[in-house]
Formats: sequence, structure tokens, C-alpha cells
Amino acid sequence: MNIGNFRIDKTSPTFIIAELSANHGHDINIAKETIKAAKEAGADAIKLQTYTADTITIDCDNDYFKIKSGTIWDGRTLHDLYKEAYTPWEWHGELMEYAKKLDLICFSSPFDKSAVDLLESLDVPAYKIASFEITDIPLIEYVASKKKPIIISTGIATLSEIDDAVKACRKVGNNQIILLKCTSAYPAKIEDANLKTMKNLKETFNVEVGLSDHTLGVSVPIVSVALGAKIIEKHFILDKSIGGPDASFSLDKQELRLLVDSVREAEKAIGKVDYELTDKKIKSREFSRSLFVIKDIKEGDMFTEENIRSIRPGFGLSPKYTDDIIGKSAKVGIQRGTPIQWSLIE
Repeated sequence: MNIGNFRIDKTSPTFIIAELSANHGHDINIAKETIKAAKEAGADAIKLQTYTADTITIDCDNDYFKIKSGTIWDGRTLHDLYKEAYTPWEWHGELMEYAKKLDLICFSSPFDKSAVDLLESLDVPAYKIASFEITDIPLIEYVASKKKPIIISTGIATLSEIDDAVKACRKVGNNQIILLKCTSAYPAKIEDANLKTMKNLKETFNVEVGLSDHTLGVSVPIVSVALGAKIIEKHFILDKSIGGPDASFSLDKQELRLLVDSVREAEKAIGKVDYELTDKKIKSREFSRSLFVIKDIKEGDMFTEENIRSIRPGFGLSPKYTDDIIGKSAKVGIQRGTPIQWSLIE
């Protein structure tokens, strides 16, 4: 599948998404500077979130709407949090156009149908379903019906709920599905990453997989590449001093650059299955072990463990022939330090 001009398949590089989220302080200039910094740090895409406080919840302060789940936002109401965190809808077109000028792919996570309609009017190249929306099957069907790649975070879902989400996409004829392993804690503990789950998701649902990461630092996403992640999503902030709901677990520009460089190095290291002996490898074989004469041998003398040995360098016969040679006679006199060849053996 393609997201914009980026091809995602088993041989493609990892698609690295910088998540803008709430990291703009309600200043569009900060948002633009953040997009520019993401491009300069090497990200492939910038992702927005498309909701308002009133499209994602209601303004109510009873216990149901107060956050009390051991998060960094405990004590606040949902409406209050989302009023601070949302990206104004009137910015979307301008931000997407700005990203386009920088040759940076820009798309978003919609949180209701009206958000999808807005994003469709802006011709986004893909959609992201956030972890907490994975159980909203009508929303997923509506998004999938737009026939664009759909990236789904699985942070809070059971296996059955992930199956429901995948089936919802396929029900409307959309098989451009990528599932992201996600730990929905902010920040998440490294020991809770359980990256092996990605392989199981890929095998179970026959889709590409990736990681939406909320751990601190870059270790977890780097490891995910070795386990098959084709997408990595990380929250990104221009400067942590901006503050905001997501600042504490977001990467700054230097950290994102480290992530991108480390992922690209990991991809090079993973490489491909390769047993070919290059010229360099052949040259290096000179330092391997082989059979040498270690004591002078007269013509007709027998080869023994006392006069031949497996030593470096590698100009003689392979040590695997030791038992075939012991007990045989020398055709000619052989000086100490001579590599053994079949032509020397009677």
C-alpha cells in the first residue's frame, strides 16, 4: 500500500510518524515550526488529531467524566483536557499545505464522522484510528469506506476487539490495514511494550504491523524494527518547555533525529539473508584456520598429530580433513610452515 508517496511493504523502510498531538500550545506558528522540525529531524510524516472537546465528550464534571486512572491527567475532566489538547479545525488545511510544501506527508486521527468529513475535504492520504476508538466499529467502518490506508492502534483492545476492527474494514472492502502495537499508558513502561505481539498480529490478521510508542526514549522503537515494525509513531514536541498534556512523553528534535538515525542503522543491520562470499569475505578467510606442517617432514614420512596442526592462516586444507590425512605419507619432503595441499599427500 502507499501512504502519499511512501510505499509500505515487506521490503520498504520503516515509515516514521511524528505525532503533533497537543504539542502546539494553541499557537499555529508553533505548530508550523514543529512540522518543520519534524522534517529536519528525518520524519516521513506528521500526524494531527481531529476532534474538539464537544465532538469527543461532553462538558460534565460528575465522576464519570473525571480522570482517575493513574495518569498524568488525573483530577481533570475529559472536556477540560480535550479543550486544551485539541488542534483547531481551521488550522488543518493550512498545516497540511505547509507540510506538503516541505514534502512531508500529513494525515490525522479522526474521532467522529464529522472529523472524517473534514479530512476527506482536505484529501488526506491515510487515516489513523486511536487506541481508545478501536471499539467504535461504526466510526471504523466509516473511515475504512473512504478506501484509504487505515492505521489502527491496539492499545486497549482484546484480541476479539482487534478482530472486530479488522473485520469492519474488510466488510466495506478495505484491506489496506496496518495494526500498531501500543501500550496505552502515558508514559509507558519499557517492560510493558511486549513487542513480540507484533509478530502475532501480523500472522493472525495477515496485515502489516508497527508500533505506536509512549515509552521514554528510543530503545523500544529501535527494537521494534528488528521484529518487523513497518510504522513507528512517536509524539513530537518542538521544545518541552512549551508544556502541555503530552509534553512529558514526547520526543524533542534532537531525540527524534536520534530515533530516525538509529532506525535507519537498524534497517541496514537487518539487511537480508546472505551467504554469498564477497571479495572482502574471501580475503578475510586468509585469517581462518587451516592445516600446516609444523615440523619438517621427509619424503615418505607419515603425517601425524605431531607434525601437522590446525592453525592460522587459512592457506592450507580445511581442518575437517585432519582425520583423512593422519596416517598417510608425504610425497615429497615438506618444510615446517608449509600449508598442506592434496598434492603433497601420497
